[in-house]
Amino acid sequence: MAKSEWSFKSAVELSAALTTKKVSAVELTRDAIDRIERHDGKINAVCVRDFDRALVAAREADAGLARGERKPLLGLPLTIKESFNIAGLPTTWGFVPQKDFKPVEDALAVLRIKQAGGVILGKTNVPIGLGDWQSYNDIYGTTNNPYDLGRTPGGSSGGSSAALAAGYCALATGSDIGGSLRVPAFHCGIFAHKPTINLCAARGETPPPFPAIPREGDLAVIGPMARTAADLSLLLDVMAGPDPLDAGLAYKLDLPAARHQSLRDFRVLVIESHPLLPTDRDVRGAIDKLATDLTKAGVTVARESTLLPDFAETSRLYMRMLLSFLGAFFPPDELADAQAGASQLSPEDRSLGAERLRGITASHRAWVFDAGARAVLRAQWRALFKTFDAVICPIMPTPAFPHDHSPEQRLRRIDIDGTDYPYSDQLAWPGIATLPGLPATAVPLGLSKDGLPVGVQIVGPFLEDRTPLKLAELIEREFGGFTPPPLFDD
Repeated sequence: MAKSEWSFKSAVELSAALTTKKVSAVELTRDAIDRIERHDGKINAVCVRDFDRALVAAREADAGLARGERKPLLGLPLTIKESFNIAGLPTTWGFVPQKDFKPVEDALAVLRIKQAGGVILGKTNVPIGLGDWQSYNDIYGTTNNPYDLGRTPGGSSGGSSAALAAGYCALATGSDIGGSLRVPAFHCGIFAHKPTINLCAARGETPPPFPAIPREGDLAVIGPMARTAADLSLLLDVMAGPDPLDAGLAYKLDLPAARHQSLRDFRVLVIESHPLLPTDRDVRGAIDKLATDLTKAGVTVARESTLLPDFAETSRLYMRMLLSFLGAFFPPDELADAQAGASQLSPEDRSLGAERLRGITASHRAWVFDAGARAVLRAQWRALFKTFDAVICPIMPTPAFPHDHSPEQRLRRIDIDGTDYPYSDQLAWPGIATLPGLPATAVPLGLSKDGLPVGVQIVGPFLEDRTPLKLAELIEREFGGFTPPPLFDD
């Protein structure tokens, strides 16, 4: 069967076509199902299929459209990251002992998507415990990058990014604590938005078998993924808002408008280097070209500023706070190994690996002092955003890397222009926005000479999510956006 004319349309375009009756929700859903059945044997993005219920929802959407109903996602097929609870479907987070766990209630974000008329095709693959920039586990296997099946699609929302890049759907959900929205977007050439911390209530995006109760995110967020920047806003507006069970945990959706509507009015700081982790020539080249293009388009572009927080200290602090959280869930043997390693550290060892060990073994007193340092960091960002509207910087140091399933991540390496660096040090770039809780939009910038996607993140001011989202739209409009993978552009 030939590619449907709708496969790579945006959600905004599909919604307009549904409203004008150029296509039905059932037709879109059947097209999506056909595409998954034809292609997903190679990609393995959709690990849990829910096609029967999707067709029921599509018929209900068509009936609603016929009655003149208008909802933000009415009739639009989409996918949900496996880590989000969907009633009646397994939520495993890749943990084999939880392969039969099926929640009885939807995650709050899933409920909101259903109420907005979304048609859920199924769930997308993740790494074990959402703890990798690759997406594989012993329950569902390995998800491959649609641009090169031998490479990672990113993680932990790698199934979602691969599904979007392959044209299965126009919208998907993801989550992010170590770049898990932005990294797969970067590796698969799509858009994603890491919202301001606690903007989207995350109840039900919960590791099994823990109960789905309101929780305040210290670093972690949930957010939208799409093939266009405008579609991010469409899904964000559905997902965002406080949890009715505890309205204090999330901000209301009265976000301010974008600071500017015209590209030339933006003041942008472009950064390509990190004192502890370089970027490779493909990433640097894409950023340099974007900076040049923005300047030619009349944007005020700076390449350095004394207002920029110290990235080295930011990354060290982020490593400690992130691993202080993640380490709480380590099994006893891993925790004992970390404690043994931390006890041997020299005070002069300021490597990111050393900071991760310190975080795993940190006392609550140490965490309190680190939280204070983070408050200072947030004040530095507030001051910077009085002069600039956005900071554009890398998401990862290289395009998608080959699959590496060696069991100990601490022993893996990443090749950056011929030099090896610790695999986990790649956290440095996503952490720039994660630690202070700032919104960050991942934007594709085309393909490298090897045909792999490259892109950047646009970091915006706290609770001003619409500013990086708008800048992403303008960059997409002027300089191109998503490029379909040649392997699956059929």
